[in-house]
Amino acid sequence: MKYDKIIKWILLALFIVGAVFSFYGFAVGFESNGNAPVDNMLYCAYAYAIIAILAVLIGVVVIGGINNPKNLLKLLAGIVVIAAVIAVAYFLAPGTPAVGYLGEPVSDMTLKLTDTMLNLTYLLCGGAILSLIVGAIVSATRK
Repeated sequence: MKYDKIIKWILLALFIVGAVFSFYGFAVGFESNGNAPVDNMLYCAYAYAIIAILAVLIGVVVIGGINNPKNLLKLLAGIVVIAAVIAVAYFLAPGTPAVGYLGEPVSDMTLKLTDTMLNLTYLLCGGAILSLIVGAIVSATRK
């Protein structure tokens, strides 16, 4: 297919750009020059994340919607479930200050979002472990 070659060359170009930024950071030194190498690598990572999100949106929503419009309802249901899990993690987050922290005061919203991220990490880690256990049990019983 034509798309295979296009994707291969795009991935090669992205790899080369990432390698150039990495070598630039090591050559100049990450702590010199006002952290410019670190900033450049972060901007590169942001660009990679945006490219990945756009690729997923184009692949899943546009192409999947053209091929089977009923899949868009499943996608919408999945987004609602994800939003519900994030909402539960947000409402369970206490937003209390860190014990023993002596630095600058942190806003209440930052504390709440930090606790939300921790809750999401715990929920998703527990879900992954639970899915591994259930998957092992289901595969053992089907044999």
